[in-house]
Amino acid sequence: MSRSPITTHVLDTALGHPASGVPVRLYVEEAPDRWLMLATGITNDDGRVADLLPVDHVLKPGKYRMRFITGDYFSQLKIEGFYPYADIVFQITDPASHYHIPLLLSPFGYSTYRGS
Repeated sequence: MSRSPITTHVLDTALGHPASGVPVRLYVEEAPDRWLMLATGITNDDGRVADLLPVDHVLKPGKYRMRFITGDYFSQLKIEGFYPYADIVFQITDPASHYHIPLLLSPFGYSTYRGS
């Protein structure tokens, strides 16, 4: 099965279900503190963005940033959240690998880990 080289999944840990409708932006660092947007997406009903990049996109080693627009998500639910967005910066050293970037989200906190 072919898939985007970078995927994500957002789980709302406060409500206990996937977070659908979360806008996601993917950036690559071109120079120190200069980021180029590579892709955008919105989490589906299962909280996933599986097609963020084309299947044949060739990753390069370097720093990447995934921005989750959490404020939009909480506004849709009429929940007051503390973080308007969550940035996850990660390092790609093996461009041939698949990178799955999960986000565990609640109105007053978030965490992440290297997924599979």
